[in-house]
Amino acid sequence: MRLPVLVGIDGSERAAAAAGLAAREAALRGVPLRLLHASPQLPGAVVPGPALHRLRDIGAQLLQRTVADLADRHPDLRVESVQCDDAPAGALVAAAGDAGLLVAGMRGTGGFEGLAVGSVALRAAAAAPCPVVLVPHRPGAFAERGRAAHSTGSVVVGFDAHRPVGEVADFAFSAADLHAAPLHVVQAWAFPAESVSPRSLVVTEGDRADWEDQEVLRLSDVLRPWQEKYPGVTVGSDLMLLHPAEALLNASGDADLLVVGRRAEPRVAEGRLGPVAHAVLHHARCPVAVVPHGG
Repeated sequence: MRLPVLVGIDGSERAAAAAGLAAREAALRGVPLRLLHASPQLPGAVVPGPALHRLRDIGAQLLQRTVADLADRHPDLRVESVQCDDAPAGALVAAAGDAGLLVAGMRGTGGFEGLAVGSVALRAAAAAPCPVVLVPHRPGAFAERGRAAHSTGSVVVGFDAHRPVGEVADFAFSAADLHAAPLHVVQAWAFPAESVSPRSLVVTEGDRADWEDQEVLRLSDVLRPWQEKYPGVTVGSDLMLLHPAEALLNASGDADLLVVGRRAEPRVAEGRLGPVAHAVLHHARCPVAVVPHGG
């Protein structure tokens, strides 16, 4: 059986939005949906038994309500539920070991007003072994439409033709194909040192055009295998003379999903987000997929 879609819920509005998106993803992929509720951590070295029982009861009721709600909206979807007493971040990362996709809200019930991304979401994005989609309060049409619906937004992916990452490209193309959405490939680039005029520290218009043409051709060549693998996906690409995070945020203003990569380092147990992924998570207004890769 194909791996399920896993989603963490905690009673917050963002978690509810994440559950809705996760259910749609599971239904489109034809896999089960697994709901996970981890009891919030209480202060103190020793937690009274009655308090733990109360937390478990609240979690069980939340799971029951969520399962019933999603079953009404997706009657053919198989929904499973899991409850645990571990810390939420660790529970999500551990459960993601046998999931095909992890979905979570950008923030849960903790934190404070104005906080863009909570600690649980950051830990999941940095350490989960599978792709992670983090969902803002309003996830947009990506969570609501199916393959037959007409796309109004797009899937945006950050890409570097000089260091192509197959896992990230494949996730972005497959997401666009699954949702019948156009794919917007964004490459941020900078002039190479040899493009600078020998007389002054400037780049001539002619040199700029030559270097840009070379980058366009390189990007087109590198993307060709995925375009052949996903012939139904409409692909557009942009080269932007901007910082990668700024380029992605500019391109994703009307997007339904933004896809970035995260280098998976086996020697780093806690995982690590790069500066681009970190910046994007704090400023994006659409769901963000963080895809681990070994490159």
